[in-house]
Amino acid sequence: MTTVLITGGNKGIGRACAQRFAADGHRVVVTGRDERALDSVAKEVPGVEPLAFDVTDEAAWSALDLRVDVLVANAGVAATAPLHTTTLEQWRSTYEINVTGVFLGARAVVPGMRERGWGRLVAVASVASHRGVRYGSAYSASKHGLLGLMRSIAVEVAGTGITSNSVCPGFVETDMAQRSVDRIVETTGRDEQDARAVLENMQPLGRMVQPAEVADAVAFFASAEAAAINGQSMILDGGGVQQ
Repeated sequence: MTTVLITGGNKGIGRACAQRFAADGHRVVVTGRDERALDSVAKEVPGVEPLAFDVTDEAAWSALDLRVDVLVANAGVAATAPLHTTTLEQWRSTYEINVTGVFLGARAVVPGMRERGWGRLVAVASVASHRGVRYGSAYSASKHGLLGLMRSIAVEVAGTGITSNSVCPGFVETDMAQRSVDRIVETTGRDEQDARAVLENMQPLGRMVQPAEVADAVAFFASAEAAAINGQSMILDGGGVQQ
């Protein structure tokens, strides 16, 4: 049985990925710092195992006693502020979680994958990996860094049976998107419906991406059918960013 480790698996995209992989019959371990949310996922999705975990903790990754066949690097944060008001702490914490946490995870699990001759690394990045984002310098820079990391790993693992790819959605119907809606309401005085429309109209899709749609893309990259795809990024926004 394939073991799938999903970081940030306690809500949103991570929870959707847990549901998808569990439905496909895989052993699923979800990590996060919110133990209550982790327990909720484990209760709602049969077969899912919770693991309280901080992705930026090098010692925790070194002590991880788990065979990982698929690493879904989903844990992430978004700091929104104009460049001149972005603090060094915001910059550092965003980069630590969005990039360093993935680096530590990949470094921990790739040796075992090499020994077995098979493995999948899938990062949940963002369309911000491919373009600048107004008031999102820390977030966009970190997602560019994540994309570069995954592409560099892909070069190293090419031909070993391991692949390293990224899924890059636009705005997804999650708590993170809701916080963006709340900020628009707060700063512009719009009502919530109009604020949501601002985000929806930024995507050719005309709506927010659903977490299950992201999970489908992640599951594809993790599948045997995607064995020849390595170092790629799949953009989910309806056609706004094209490669």
